Amino acid sequence: MKFIVFGAGYVGLSLAILIATKHHVILVDKDKKKINQLKKNISPINDTEIETYLTKKKLNLDFSTESNLYLYSADYIIIATPTNYIVDTKSFDTSSVEEVISDAIKSKTKADIIIKSTVPIGFTDMHRNKYNRENIYFSPEFLRETKALYDNLYPSRIIVGHNTNEAKLFGNILAECSLKKIGKNEIIIMSSKEAE
Repeated sequence: MKFIVFGAGYVGLSLAILIATKHHVILVDKDKKKINQLKKNISPINDTEIETYLTKKKLNLDFSTESNLYLYSADYIIIATPTNYIVDTKSFDTSSVEEVISDAIKSKTKADIIIKSTVPIGFTDMHRNKYNRENIYFSPEFLRETKALYDNLYPSRIIVGHNTNEAKLFGNILAECSLKKIGKNEIIIMSSKEAE
């Protein structure tokens, strides 16, 4: 399967590495400096497991600053772009997530679009309705800074916010890529609103 992950921060980079142990992943970030570091197997963030996997493990992982080249061919698109909280408006800036969703829809991709970025409750359903696409869903992360890849390799739980076979398959892929024994991962399926 082919995955495109948007955002090379803690969430995106750790997920890309996790999935690239078994599937082809393209990690996209607009920050050219980050992408150039990653192409040299240098982690742009402080995380021991990420540094080890980049330098010592065989990963099926490519890096790019260009997204539109790959959208159409993906099976899954994972969005892990920043959504900073704006204190003045008491809301999240979700423009980076909205941009990726819009680009994906324009590309006519059939890929499932999984939001991993922090978004307000109802955001996923709103975009599912806006684009008349069932295969947009939310799946939260439970990661610590400096331990993001470790927390993906040994997840406390995997939550997928959509009750479809494709969404369940996504949860199973995360579980199979982890180092926790199969059957020991708790995969919880719920609505996107509940997951948000």
